[in-house]
Amino acid sequence: MSRDFKDLASLEALVRDDYDRCHPGETFDDMRRRASFSKEDRCLYRDWLAVAAARAADLAEAEIPVAAE
Repeated sequence: MSRDFKDLASLEALVRDDYDRCHPGETFDDMRRRASFSKEDRCLYRDWLAVAAARAADLAEAEIPVAAE
C-alpha cells in the first residue's frame, strides 16, 4: 500500500466514528462511496477530511517533546 493511501486511511480513522455517530443509519463508507458521483457528498467528505487533518496536526504537535530549560 502506498504512503498516500496509508495517510488517507489514517485521516479517515480520526473522524469515522464521529461521522457515524452524527449520521445514524449511515456510515462514513456510505458517504465516501457516494462522493464519487454526488457533489454534496464530495464536499461533505472534503470537510470531514479537513477536520481529520486538523486533528492529526494537533496530535502531531502534542507529541513533540519540549526541551527543558
